[in-house]
Amino acid sequence: MKVILMQDLPNLGKKGEIKEVAEGYARNLLLPRGLAEEATPQRIKELKHRAAEEQKKLQRQEAENRSRAAQLDQQEFIFKMPAGEGGRLFGSVTAADIAARLQKEGYTLDKKKVMLDEPIKNIGRHQVTIKLSQGIKAVIFVNVEQDS
Repeated sequence: MKVILMQDLPNLGKKGEIKEVAEGYARNLLLPRGLAEEATPQRIKELKHRAAEEQKKLQRQEAENRSRAAQLDQQEFIFKMPAGEGGRLFGSVTAADIAARLQKEGYTLDKKKVMLDEPIKNIGRHQVTIKLSQGIKAVIFVNVEQDS
């Protein structure tokens, strides 16, 4: 019997896959628990339509991320922070600070997308990578100046 998996199942397959299983397994376990549904021609057609829509959505998202990366790339953002001798900051510039500043400038971005190994603790110009999606990155510059 052919079924469409409604969620990932170990040793069987991933959500949305069409699998051939024993009729008893499908009728007694998969169908009653909502883990799968019978693969009728109509449901297979719906599944293909949903997959095509999802693919279009992913392509739109990727194009949007590429244009955002082009806008962000090589931009410089200035942060004024209090500092002590030797240019050591009393605080630090974190990924959350950078994400908040980018949001203030009109870029919607989560702080997890800011690739910062450790917070910036010194005055100067620092290169920061923004990971927008798989394989799409932008490099910005964070210029930390001493607040007078």
